[in-house]
Amino acid sequence: MEWRHLFTVLTPSYNRAHTLERVYRSLCEQTCQDFEWIVVDDGSTDGTRELVEGWQQQAAFPIRYVWQENRHKKAAFNHGVALAQGELIVALDSDDTLLVNALYDMAQIWADIPVSERAGYAGITGLCVRPDGKVVGDMFPQDVFDASSLDMSFRYHVRGEKFGCLSTAVLRKFPFPEQIEGFVPESLVWRAIARAGYKNRFVNTVFRVYHDSPDSLSVQGKTSQQHALGLWLLAQDTVVKCLPWFRYEPKAFLMAAARYTRFGLHLRASGRKPPPGYGLKGLASYLLVALMWPAGVALYLRDKRRA
Repeated sequence: MEWRHLFTVLTPSYNRAHTLERVYRSLCEQTCQDFEWIVVDDGSTDGTRELVEGWQQQAAFPIRYVWQENRHKKAAFNHGVALAQGELIVALDSDDTLLVNALYDMAQIWADIPVSERAGYAGITGLCVRPDGKVVGDMFPQDVFDASSLDMSFRYHVRGEKFGCLSTAVLRKFPFPEQIEGFVPESLVWRAIARAGYKNRFVNTVFRVYHDSPDSLSVQGKTSQQHALGLWLLAQDTVVKCLPWFRYEPKAFLMAAARYTRFGLHLRASGRKPPPGYGLKGLASYLLVALMWPAGVALYLRDKRRA
């Protein structure tokens, strides 16, 4: 299809009027202006609408503001992807900033991929830095490296927050599961894309300044028992759907098997059930979880003591 822009910068937001200006200012400074900005307001009550409508009157780039009833970030993201008029989506959180040349660099890297091959790419993935300039996590094995996100994680053991752009056409094939209540790890979608055969172009180029705020979903998802379902789903995905990568990093799969039990017990204690269609499948998955069951129980009991 014909795209109106090269990029759609997509920002789901919920009561983040106090940080959104940081995003807006970084977009105003971009050396590449072939983009639109879509802000999907997930039911904010803090004046976000008035703030964004003010910027619409002064920005040199198109801004689209969309309000929806509060349905969680995953639904806001899906909504924005459906509306996007850019070939590539830059999912920029409501409290982060882009480097001045981020979109320009992404455009050059995308242009280096032959047009005839682009349909096989999910997008471009680069690096993040903290406000002090320190790179978050690991560098990639080479400055330009084509691989799937699952290979990068399990085979090459690259860790830490990463950032880039993703094909709008690919994202529309792999929406976030809105029928699952609450926090859903983004990794579930990126892994599904990788298993479908799409690769990313990984580059040791910094695109984003990462601000790790205590109320962000990524932080809550790592520490809060209220997100037990999302963390259980990630463990289930690892021990059921990612087993072809077991040989590269067995320890990661053993720990995921323990988390399957750990967060499954949290779900049971809170009276919740996993969504239909999810669970263990295949002998290898059952054996992994059975082997790590004592460790999972121990982790669950530790969580209860700390709580």
